[in-house]
Amino acid sequence: MIPNTMKAMLLTGHGDVDRLVYKEVSTPSPAPGEVLVQVTATAKNNTDRKAREGLYPTQKGETTSFQMGGQPTLIFPRIQGADIVGRVVAVGAGVDSGRVGERGLLDFNIYASDRRDINLTPDYYGHGADGGYAEFVAVPADQFHAVPGEALDDAQLAAMGMCSYQTAMHMLTSARVKAGERVLVTGASGGVGTALIQLCRILGATPYALSTSDKTEALQTLGAETVLDRSDMDSFVERVKAATGGKPFDAVMDLVGGDMTDRFIDAMIFDMNSRETYPRLSIAGASGGNISEILWTRIYLYQVQIFGVSHGTREEAEQLVEWIRGGQLRPVLHGAFRLSQLHQAERYFMNRGSDYLGKIVIVPDSQWEKHGASWSLEKSI
Repeated sequence: MIPNTMKAMLLTGHGDVDRLVYKEVSTPSPAPGEVLVQVTATAKNNTDRKAREGLYPTQKGETTSFQMGGQPTLIFPRIQGADIVGRVVAVGAGVDSGRVGERGLLDFNIYASDRRDINLTPDYYGHGADGGYAEFVAVPADQFHAVPGEALDDAQLAAMGMCSYQTAMHMLTSARVKAGERVLVTGASGGVGTALIQLCRILGATPYALSTSDKTEALQTLGAETVLDRSDMDSFVERVKAATGGKPFDAVMDLVGGDMTDRFIDAMIFDMNSRETYPRLSIAGASGGNISEILWTRIYLYQVQIFGVSHGTREEAEQLVEWIRGGQLRPVLHGAFRLSQLHQAERYFMNRGSDYLGKIVIVPDSQWEKHGASWSLEKSI
């Protein structure tokens, strides 16, 4: 039986965690072409915090979520949570009833068109429509991809959600990264960074991680060739030369921004004679600062190609699901919190320590014993 009401965490406005209110709301019903999913785990992403705090300005002084389509789509109250795992419990008109009981993973995008190769005005579940910080969610049937089997439990599967993996994939495809290339991955210990390391290896490229020295072993186990310590950027280029045998990076996947971006460009252009392709910089984050000071003469004289990346395409999502089903990608799950403890999860995420690697997932209280307790971080607060 599907209850008429459910527990959910509602974002009631821009601001701190006090804007997140845990309450009982009506259970959604699946519209035509949709499935109703009983949520078992939803990965937490930094975009949840940034949307809540209004940290997506395109002009100075703005407090806003992003709205590439021209109109705000984050309407309050909103249920956040993009990377949803769960089981189909009901279907809307036009959807095969045989899908009831299916475990799956959501492609989190709200696509503006049916095109499979492009996504110009990205929005997503948890922002432009309600997401997974609830007990149930209604989503498009063709974007809820079945992932059967027992190799991954639901919390691990959520840690492989599309918000991180599809962003990472689109960073690489935008920059046309190919086998044999040397790729710097910044912000390497987070969700997108750990996805980039794995995807580079699948593509045959060699990933070099920028992180802290205490994460060296974990990142190398994941696939990083070398871990470059971000605490010493003054000697960065010399350390790059030592790590690569004197070769520049072919491409940089930048999640950091700020003052470091210029150093990343240095690491691609110090020996142009040895390059076989243009230097390429994919940007999908600005954790180190939203403003970088760069000489444009360096960009055009060295022919640096810059790619801004937000989300990805249907094609990329479908490829990722194939790799997840085939076991080519591994989850990097740091731990779990109950949905009712989302405030604590947000504070933990913002103040995460040196042992942090990968993703945090949020599990509905009603699913906690089965899907969250074994990964609990609640005693860490």
